[in-house]
Amino acid sequence: MNFAVNWLGADYNIVKALHVVATFFWIAGLFILPRYLVFQAETNVGTAEDRQWITRIARLRRIILTPSMAVVWLLGLGVAFSYGLAGNGWIHAKITLAVLLTGYQGWMSSISRRMARGGRPMSSRKLRLWNEVPALFTILFVFLAILKPF
Repeated sequence: MNFAVNWLGADYNIVKALHVVATFFWIAGLFILPRYLVFQAETNVGTAEDRQWITRIARLRRIILTPSMAVVWLLGLGVAFSYGLAGNGWIHAKITLAVLLTGYQGWMSSISRRMARGGRPMSSRKLRLWNEVPALFTILFVFLAILKPF
């Protein structure tokens, strides 16, 4: 690590650990959001059960997904800039993946809002398939962070 760039100083490892913890919360929320949408998709629009799913999903977005994503970005960029971006292509790859995962969250959130308005833009089967996206991203994040391949 280039310590000349390390503006976090002795707090670098603490910030990095907090980034990892926030990432766990974010990924956990991203695992559950499509699963909740599967359950909602299998209910009848306007029923009490549908309204309960609408409430659960809105809380998930408001209490877990959005705050943890913001903390991941804030701490992650702090760690990345402190570590040094030059010559560390793996950090650029992680940031690119984080951008894509943020887009995935936005897309899934828009689907949840459409479902809250009574739409069913996607079948429960397709939602089950999209539920695997966070797992693939998690694998890529871990391999990039541990192996630093480029």
